[in-house]
Amino acid sequence: MKVAVIQFPGSNCDLDTLHVLRDVVGVDADLIWHKRFKDSNYDAAVLPGGFSYGDHLRAGIIAAYSPAMASVKEMAKQNKPILGICNGFQILVESSLLPGALLRNSNLKFICKWTTLRVETRHSAFTQLYQKGQSIRMPIAHNEGRFFVEEEMLEDLHRHDQIVFRYSGENPNGAIDDVAGICNEDRNVVGLMPHPERASESILGSEDGRKMFESMLNWLK
Repeated sequence: MKVAVIQFPGSNCDLDTLHVLRDVVGVDADLIWHKRFKDSNYDAAVLPGGFSYGDHLRAGIIAAYSPAMASVKEMAKQNKPILGICNGFQILVESSLLPGALLRNSNLKFICKWTTLRVETRHSAFTQLYQKGQSIRMPIAHNEGRFFVEEEMLEDLHRHDQIVFRYSGENPNGAIDDVAGICNEDRNVVGLMPHPERASESILGSEDGRKMFESMLNWLK
């Protein structure tokens, strides 16, 4: 079992994610420069947070055209788990692996703070070990994290149980319907704005994010 953490120019949460995979949940993981990621032999892939290509044009759009994403799409077709965290979520959306758009925060400011989330579904590769309705804590750190879809698509996300997390209490960025993370219809591709890798050890203030990575292992088994 082997997981790829794909590094783009401007990634800055790649080593954090690698540490959690290797040292916290104990999985074999490689950090791979996006230009060298040319096959789909890995069992899972994580697109970490950061500011790929400096968020030029718009967040995630340039990275979405990296050749690495062709391999990620092939992995997704093979029902392998794909996780996009923050900027990784933006890349998945820009690659059309997940629906919607991630717009500028409603207050037009960069937000870095802890948030409370509600688990909306256990039926995804990264949420199997949570309980539906469970309250968890993870931090956010983004400028363009306001999830938006048209009303018809939002209804579809609800109908197909594709909303993974919603903000509970405060909605920090103005996301439609408090959406903090979603999955695809096959449930193997998940994107979220909060950072589970920054909430996977008690020394960081929360271990709630660890179950996302452990759920991935459970899915693969």
